[in-house]
Amino acid sequence: MLDCLEHTPGGVCRAAVIWLHGLGASGYDFAPLVPHLGLSDVRFVFPHAPVAPVTINAGHRMPSWYDIRSLDHSVSDREDVADVKASAAEIRALLDRERSRGIAPDKVVLAGFSQGGAMALYTSLRARSRLAGAIVMSGYVVAESSLDAEVTEAGRAVPMWFGHGRNDDMVPMAGGHSAFERVLRLGVTAEWHDYPMAHEVNAAEVADLRRFLQSRLQ
Repeated sequence: MLDCLEHTPGGVCRAAVIWLHGLGASGYDFAPLVPHLGLSDVRFVFPHAPVAPVTINAGHRMPSWYDIRSLDHSVSDREDVADVKASAAEIRALLDRERSRGIAPDKVVLAGFSQGGAMALYTSLRARSRLAGAIVMSGYVVAESSLDAEVTEAGRAVPMWFGHGRNDDMVPMAGGHSAFERVLRLGVTAEWHDYPMAHEVNAAEVADLRRFLQSRLQ
């Protein structure tokens, strides 16, 4: 089981959000947003990615959901698919743990930023049970060549929220919007939001996230 930071309600917990951080970050990155989301009876789980070498960063070891070989989104093997699958298995274990704690999959939102957003998208599209929702912040599609064969009916039924910075020079907005268009072609219900920012989060995005989360979990 991945090491996680958790914010658990003092009283009854009726839903959960599993939030995946970006490359080189940690579960602490998005924990400060919890008080701004207005979900006092929801558990927030912020897992820490395994530490591993990352090719695009000269092989330095850092928290990473998978190895990234190239920043060029036109390169078909830019990510290590074996790593992606291993991380997805770890995320599914967290979903299973929520079920064991009394939170059904349709009361869980899977969220992520950047590399974490790519993992949230990958895992939710291949879900065994329909989730309450998926949030893809500044993310993109990984392992696209296998998507049509691996997407599940439960995955097609997950409502999705996409947010991206118009000035993002790390994950260009075109990559995020391409992911949004890809899930629409799969029949997924999804909404798109873009903001005047770079590879980051701003107040307007947090406000929109709050509305989506409350609509899915209340």
